[in-house]
Amino acid sequence: MKWLRFSLLVLGVFSLCCSTAGDSSGIKKMKMQFRVFEEYTQALYQRYPDIRIEGENYLPIPIYRHVASFLSMFKLLVIGLIIIGRDPFALVGVQAPGIWEWGQQNKIYACMMVFFFSNMIENQLMSTGAFEITLNDVPVWSKLESGHLPSMQQLVQILDNEMKMNVHMNTRTHHHS
Repeated sequence: MKWLRFSLLVLGVFSLCCSTAGDSSGIKKMKMQFRVFEEYTQALYQRYPDIRIEGENYLPIPIYRHVASFLSMFKLLVIGLIIIGRDPFALVGVQAPGIWEWGQQNKIYACMMVFFFSNMIENQLMSTGAFEITLNDVPVWSKLESGHLPSMQQLVQILDNEMKMNVHMNTRTHHHS
């Protein structure tokens, strides 16, 4: 039984290490699955069928990413210690707190609590609330700066103005050439 617990712990840590080692830069472009992004994308495709729309995650500041990564590893360590029944407090000569004793008596509940509570904190650390819009690599809207999302009417007006400005600038450069 002890070998089973130990092998499960090793397997969990190994799988976490493999999943975090895939991209050393920490930048992972992913399609956003948020409802707002999808609604805006559909509306903009109807109005501008030739436009290319991409969504990606906006990474939080590095310290938040590092804390979330540490918390993820620490979560697995705590869950592993709960499962195998080791008392980490005995290693430092301190009496185990009551919550640890409860966790040893209720391993499933304790593991679930650690898992969900840790995930809640990790998600909060990794969430930026960003909704940044660029057109031809020029920022046209920033939720981080404005504090809110643009309405669809605002967004269409901004894009129309930017596109008119780009067309005007392009025709101007062709006349001077």
